[in-house]
Amino acid sequence: MLVLKLALRNIIGAGLRTWLNVVVLSLAFVLIVWTQGFIQGMQEYSQRALIDTEVGGGQFWRPEYDQYDPLTLEDSHAPLSPALRKLVNDGSATSILITMGTIYPGGRAMPALIKGIDPSQKALNIPAGMLGRVSDGDIPGLIGQRMAKTTGLREGDFVTVRWRDVGGTFDAADIRIAAVVITDMPTIDQGQIWIPLERLREMLRTPGEATLVVVDKDTATVPEAGGGWIFRDQEYMLKEIVEMVKSKMVSTLFMYSLLMFMALIAIFDTQVLSIWRRRKEMGTMMALGMMRSRIVALFTLEGALHGFLAVVAGAIYGLPLFMLSKKYGFPMPDVVDDWGFAIPQKLYPSYGAVLLLGTTLLVLVSVTLVSYIPSAKISRLKPTDALRGKMT
Repeated sequence: MLVLKLALRNIIGAGLRTWLNVVVLSLAFVLIVWTQGFIQGMQEYSQRALIDTEVGGGQFWRPEYDQYDPLTLEDSHAPLSPALRKLVNDGSATSILITMGTIYPGGRAMPALIKGIDPSQKALNIPAGMLGRVSDGDIPGLIGQRMAKTTGLREGDFVTVRWRDVGGTFDAADIRIAAVVITDMPTIDQGQIWIPLERLREMLRTPGEATLVVVDKDTATVPEAGGGWIFRDQEYMLKEIVEMVKSKMVSTLFMYSLLMFMALIAIFDTQVLSIWRRRKEMGTMMALGMMRSRIVALFTLEGALHGFLAVVAGAIYGLPLFMLSKKYGFPMPDVVDDWGFAIPQKLYPSYGAVLLLGTTLLVLVSVTLVSYIPSAKISRLKPTDALRGKMT
């Protein structure tokens, strides 16, 4: 208790020097939590959006299917197995058929993925029901806002589409844009056009076939599909987004390191200066019988209290900042569309207990360690030398 009282008296008596250190350290603390909160919020939103619109509770693939190689689409479709057909009929899954094609908006040729989906499906949060708007014999098509911006297509426009069926014969038809939907998911938007599943099966001459089957996220038990279908669970499907967010976190480590270095070097300099200026005080305490270990503890505790005060100060002005950012979000620029995963127009942070406690412990442990390093020299100090103002 005596050491704590002395430490409190000394850091309060240091005045402006103490509060400058506290302000710098608290800024580092708040900025780390604030930035990490947005990165965590981005990861949580991207995973949630990916599950709702693409992954569901997992997907069944054909062995030949490679989502990054369009050339595999020609051979990666097959009839549904009885188990998958039952899932689809029960509404617990939806079939998707994919093929490569070429569209001609405004006379320009553009490659595009043509995807067939059941307009009545409920497994994915895709407004496939809008494909039912066209009822006069035209082939309805659904595109996202990115595709609409690239092609210049609008609702009600016609666009010529060319494809090749399973026999290798090229064919073409006009598709009427039933709707342009706004989505944060570029993976279901860019370079893609959605049409009714049965129409695409007729166009490709593949009755009852699909490229993949998406299971509803609320399905409790996923059965064995059989028939050569391979199940890809959520962990497998979300692996890329997790790795991508991790890379974003790593890229911010430089900023965190710089902030912490600036704050910790200030604490270190303060401790060195304090030990140098208080040599006679230390000699007096030793001469009065105070053990060296308690003097080391005194100076280490003084430094550690800077970290404690920084956390308190950071909480005073940081909590309102965190609450405001969580309530109003942070508007994202259009350039984030190029990142390749779902980013909302406004990004909302996620401040979990692990983030807050972890950052707090990081600050306190780092400050304590930096304070102990110069204080450890006291253990080799002789009382007579200290009384004479020497550091030997």
